[in-house]
Amino acid sequence: MSESKEVATKAETAVAIPKELLGSFVEDSGAGTENIGADDMKIPFLRIAQPLSPELNKKHENFIEGTEAGTIFNTVTRQLFGEEVNVIPCGYIKKYLEFIPREKGGGFQGEHAPNSQEVLTAIRDKQTNKDIMTNGNELVVSAQHYCKFQDPETGGWQSAIIDMKSTNLKISRQWNTMIQMQEVKHKGKLVKLPSFGVIWTLRSEEASNEKGRWNQWKVSGRQGYVEDTDLYKDCRELSSMVSEGTVQASDDPDLDANTSDSGEAIPF
Repeated sequence: MSESKEVATKAETAVAIPKELLGSFVEDSGAGTENIGADDMKIPFLRIAQPLSPELNKKHENFIEGTEAGTIFNTVTRQLFGEEVNVIPCGYIKKYLEFIPREKGGGFQGEHAPNSQEVLTAIRDKQTNKDIMTNGNELVVSAQHYCKFQDPETGGWQSAIIDMKSTNLKISRQWNTMIQMQEVKHKGKLVKLPSFGVIWTLRSEEASNEKGRWNQWKVSGRQGYVEDTDLYKDCRELSSMVSEGTVQASDDPDLDANTSDSGEAIPF
């Protein structure tokens, strides 16, 4: 078993805290991590398992026990969250990624700036509904939402990236619009709320067309407002890191795959 696989397996195994040490654990809360800041960690992705995702394949090294199509999971800890999760959006980045088409061998070729010639000259193929660059490679748009999400087991909040590609882009646009519309009246004036002041519920839902079936994100609605001061500060810190470009994301599984339509990106 590889080292990464072994670590992932351990992370998936729930172990009860020894009762006789619980008091000591509480007394020493956070000890040993004093010098670890947000910029010293890499943020994982939250993904939705697809019918052909390797997480469902028992013979694949990325297999996760109990995963089904539509299950939301953490790409680093491999924890499963069912089909619904509460999140707080803290920042947003749109990326333009270049891939060699699968029929030509596949493979990630790099990221391009929004106003680059590679992006501006790409043309939408009406048959495949993909953006094709002048060199014949595919241009994949990735809408990345940097969030805090709530662990349903502990109730605590952790950082994660929810990236939306392909058919999920319309969901991203819908969510961004809803976030922009959040306002509150203060001293007779409407004030736009910070994105990290509102808690949303996202879930997975099945979608289909003439080419097949897949699972995509759905914004179930606003769950409430952030009420905890420490949580609000954590969200504001993550938002600042995204704005300043200092946030570090974990390795994107899609970039390690051979094609642009692996993982959550659906090719139709």
